[in-house]
Amino acid sequence: MPVVFRHRGFRFFFYSNEGNPREPVHIHAMGEGGEAKFWVRPEVAVAFSVGLDARTLKELALVVEQQADLIERTWHEYFA
Repeated sequence: MPVVFRHRGFRFFFYSNEGNPREPVHIHAMGEGGEAKFWVRPEVAVAFSVGLDARTLKELALVVEQQADLIERTWHEYFA
């Protein structure tokens, strides 16, 4: 599970085996309170979440939006 970055106790990562065929670029965020998966393009959207409230999801989505270029670049470098 390559960790792309960390933010306020959450680690943002993707799984090494992202399915076959591989899903579009996305990132998982896991912290003490739960986990979420975010689609990155065409716009950041929550794919699923467990144990996280709306306020936390909104904050994490903003972080994903701010780091979208890094996430996408890391994804393509890893899966190339």
